[in-house]
Amino acid sequence: MYRFLTALLLLASYTATFAQIDEISPARKLGVAEAIIENYYVEDVNADSVVTEGIIAMLKTLDPHSSYSTPAETKELNEPLEGKFSGIGVQFNMSTDTVYVIQTVSGGPSEKVGIRPGDRIISADDSVIAGKKLPNSAILKILRGPKDSKVKLGVLRNGEQIDFIVTRDDIPINSVDGVYMVNPTIGYIRLTRFAESSAEEIADAIAKLKKQGMEKLILDLEDNGGGYLRAAHDIASMFLNKGDLVVYTKGKNVDPVYYKVENPTPLFDGPVVVMVNQYSASASEIVSGALQDNDRATIVGRRTFGKGLVQRPFPFPDGSMIRLTVARYYTPSGRSIQKHYDKGKGEEYQLDMLTRYKSGELWSADSIHFDESQKYTTLREGRTIYGGGGIMPDEFVPIDTTYYSQYYRDLMAKGVLPTYTLNYVDQHRAELKQKYPTEDAFFEQFTVTPEMIQEVVAKAQAEGVEPNPEQLAISQPVIEAIIMGYLTRDLFEDGSYVRATNPLNPVFRRAIEVLSPDPLK
Repeated sequence: MYRFLTALLLLASYTATFAQIDEISPARKLGVAEAIIENYYVEDVNADSVVTEGIIAMLKTLDPHSSYSTPAETKELNEPLEGKFSGIGVQFNMSTDTVYVIQTVSGGPSEKVGIRPGDRIISADDSVIAGKKLPNSAILKILRGPKDSKVKLGVLRNGEQIDFIVTRDDIPINSVDGVYMVNPTIGYIRLTRFAESSAEEIADAIAKLKKQGMEKLILDLEDNGGGYLRAAHDIASMFLNKGDLVVYTKGKNVDPVYYKVENPTPLFDGPVVVMVNQYSASASEIVSGALQDNDRATIVGRRTFGKGLVQRPFPFPDGSMIRLTVARYYTPSGRSIQKHYDKGKGEEYQLDMLTRYKSGELWSADSIHFDESQKYTTLREGRTIYGGGGIMPDEFVPIDTTYYSQYYRDLMAKGVLPTYTLNYVDQHRAELKQKYPTEDAFFEQFTVTPEMIQEVVAKAQAEGVEPNPEQLAISQPVIEAIIMGYLTRDLFEDGSYVRATNPLNPVFRRAIEVLSPDPLK
């Protein structure tokens, strides 16, 4: 009864107060609305949930990249960019509902206690992992934990269970996942994200390739969704001269900021090709835009995503965070990277890739129509380039569906290829490591045999994918490349996967042609 009377008095107070004023500030109105809901709604209300939904709704009226994240989501977002997490130090895959160890991190917690590639983790402390059909996210929550915490792992090896006590430690997350020499003069580096450690990783990769004779470089930013601005600035600076402009930001409530090269000399001054596609975004567009505007590299591939809005994080004490757009990115020539959007219409914005697909843009550069008011010129050679959203490559390469078939799609959907290669390595690991002690030796000598392909077909049939010789013939080159990729990833470094699949990538092939106009070179 007392609470009811108090609520009535509050409502009367609100009514009397607002009757005497003509205006109320938006901030106060929002706070009063939350208080009214919490005190007067017909059922119990979770105030935190109401406020969270209110914040999300407000941000939806702005641009597509302003966002709110819960404490758990914030941690998950930041972890890959911070370059490390605390865990047991294994790369794993799910094989027939079991955690299969592909690799252990060199010098990491699992390697130190004797866990090996090919082991199957069936339990962690009191949690049974095997046979539970857990998603990868659930497995990660079980295996990761605070640094110096211990976990008892039950491991199945050759039919015998072995228990290990593993002390979790900081595990690095590499953002460079492919480094090798394509031929005696062309080096290749693939960067998957722009994290805290990315610039250092790129510098190490360049030094490694230089020792192997690199004179020209392919920098692969395909599918790279971006990351830290500082990483993008530092990586672009490795190829530019001191004082060159990399990017600048400008917004209504923040002063313009110009990011220039500070290094006295370039880390690499040879010819560079940058590979991009429609999923290369944000920091990837900063790097490709800077090198294109400064006439420092040839950009090869398809028009990039077009994410040129700058988000500033505003963290809350509970670990949640608002990432609010405060400025736009501009390339050195003055181009805005951001593609068009209508405020409050995030759903339409998210369908942009479907729009590109339907318009034919992924197959033909002629389907892309530039706004003449967005015409710019490069800073050294005066070449024509366009703004208005994304970075248009200097050399357009259409998407390739040559090897696609429904049979191939079904193989991938059923997970046949990764499961097959896991089992193959499990049965032949010692033999393969002895015969092919290095990654180079494996690529030079190993071939996927017809017998292996027939084993894949048989496994696929057991999974409900009926044989189709005609479609198999269409897709066999890519199937063989993926098998090679999985085998090398399991036997050597994760980055070796892309070395196996690159030859079938038309963007990669065009990059080589740009750097080697003489096919004999």
